[in-house]
Amino acid sequence: MIEDILPYAVACVSTLLLTLFLTPLVRETNRRFGLVDRPDARRINKVPIPRGGGIALVAGVLVPYAVFHLVTGRPWIQGISDATAYKATALAVVTALVGFADDIVSLRSRVKLAFQLVIAALVWAWAGLGFRVLWPALPAWFDFLMTVFWVTGAINAFNLIDGLDGLATGLAFIAVFGMAGSLFLASNPQTTLFYFAMMGGLVGFLFYNYNPASVFLGDSGSMFLGFVIAVLPLASQTPDSFLVSVGVPMLAMGVPVFDTALAILRRTIRRMLAGSGGAVDRVMTADTDHLHHRILRAVGLNQRKATWILYGLSATAVIVGLVALSLRSHAAGLWMAAMAVAVFIIFHDMSIEFFDAGRLLGDIAHSSNRNVRRRLAGLTVPFYVSLDLLALVSVFFVCTWAMRMEVNLRTLRTVLLLRVLPTFVALAYFRAYSTVWSRAVASNFVRLLLACAVGSVAGSVVIYYWPSLSGERLKAMTLAYAAVSFVMLASVRAFRGVARDIFYAIDCSRLRNRRDVSRILVYGAGLRYRTFRRELVRSASANDRIIVGILDDDVCLRGKYIGGIRILGTINQAPEIVNSVNADTVVIACEISDDWLKVVRRILEPTGVKVTVFSFAERALQS
Repeated sequence: MIEDILPYAVACVSTLLLTLFLTPLVRETNRRFGLVDRPDARRINKVPIPRGGGIALVAGVLVPYAVFHLVTGRPWIQGISDATAYKATALAVVTALVGFADDIVSLRSRVKLAFQLVIAALVWAWAGLGFRVLWPALPAWFDFLMTVFWVTGAINAFNLIDGLDGLATGLAFIAVFGMAGSLFLASNPQTTLFYFAMMGGLVGFLFYNYNPASVFLGDSGSMFLGFVIAVLPLASQTPDSFLVSVGVPMLAMGVPVFDTALAILRRTIRRMLAGSGGAVDRVMTADTDHLHHRILRAVGLNQRKATWILYGLSATAVIVGLVALSLRSHAAGLWMAAMAVAVFIIFHDMSIEFFDAGRLLGDIAHSSNRNVRRRLAGLTVPFYVSLDLLALVSVFFVCTWAMRMEVNLRTLRTVLLLRVLPTFVALAYFRAYSTVWSRAVASNFVRLLLACAVGSVAGSVVIYYWPSLSGERLKAMTLAYAAVSFVMLASVRAFRGVARDIFYAIDCSRLRNRRDVSRILVYGAGLRYRTFRRELVRSASANDRIIVGILDDDVCLRGKYIGGIRILGTINQAPEIVNSVNADTVVIACEISDDWLKVVRRILEPTGVKVTVFSFAERALQS
């Protein structure tokens, strides 16, 4: 047993000791040459700290492992030829050198990306690594694209997540540990020797990189980590095991990859808002909305707490992957459950991206450029037609599934067409495509319901008299298809208003804690209130006012919600409510007499809040 464990212990301890020795030397050398991160608006460190310490990690891992490899004669990585391993290692060193060049002279984003793409292409073309072991039938060109995307994505993921003391190093350790664990569970431990060497080097560097850090990885270290964590699964793939080869590595890299995806989405939207110039540089320009920045702000700028939260997220994902792998009969289901949780977390933390997307859509919708508005208007009908056809087809399959009806080729060629086409024609007849749905009233939705009912009945009549189709359950299908079609089509048309309200709610959540925002109490919960709120929603992207509550004299409404805003009480309780919600403005959004207006002003006068009246009235123009 000792003989079995000894190689792993030697590989781990040797890299640990050399990294512990080299890191202070590299740190002081970089300090002498001025390679330091100085505090600024984006950086978290308060004093200059040497960067480029990743060079110590690279040397601390590769040098002792190379000596161990030569002395013992063991393969560099079990399962692939030494020539392939040497090529992959050379590319890892080149990746670190490109990162070190960026640490020294700050390469332009597009230049750095070009180097990363070339390195990723060489992983496939020169080192001969890809996904072909896992999927032998994969076309070569598609394998190439997947490999380039996988390697480049991982490099950038760890490059972007390196924003807190010890964060990238610790996440890399969790990832390497998880991938090694998956190979042990797959009864392939001999391939994990280099993984243990990496873990030793990471622990050694983390000793100096953990908060308060005395040295930073820099791009040399973060890009090296991303490359190694992407290439190791390619080098140690297990045939016919998706979880070992791709699944667990994906979960292990979940936090950095999620952060990178959000960064690309966020910066792309902001580039579109700012203009189209310098697309690549704008998308790769740093900001302060990374996942670690958000968590850091949420925990009161406590770096250690934020780092451990992200460690916990990453470790949880890895543990779920390893549990899925150990329960082989349920592996796929557990992995999918883990991915579903990850997707939920993604959407739960996308308030900034949703807010920016809302600003972009608002800018487009309210653009003063006539050509832009004309193009948008021209897309409205094709948009509704496409979504309606998709919805009607989906409704057909939902209804057939719910009624346990057989779906075969004959059904798809005839019944599907005879269900969808009459309803679509009825929609056109009832002017569904000439109605401005953003201004729709109840009668418009009644006409939509009639169109669905007429279309469904017409389709049933045709099916009834169609040879060989009269056996279908016509009555139940007619009713179900009409009802579900209406729900689907009405949802499509109501989506714009719902999306607008969502963006406004996100906007309010961002503004709620800002001191320069006007906090409004609205007096009146009727039609004028809804109109007033709609005006705020329409200008959400440039808004500096939020509604914090509603006052209404109907005591039965107290505690209820209208549009997500709570009715807090009556006007007589206004002084206490103003103080409790820290309101600075009361907007009167109801019809009141002059006498009652005097009463309202007398009630509100002690609070010192500003009082305004929102109204709409018809008046004659003077000739």
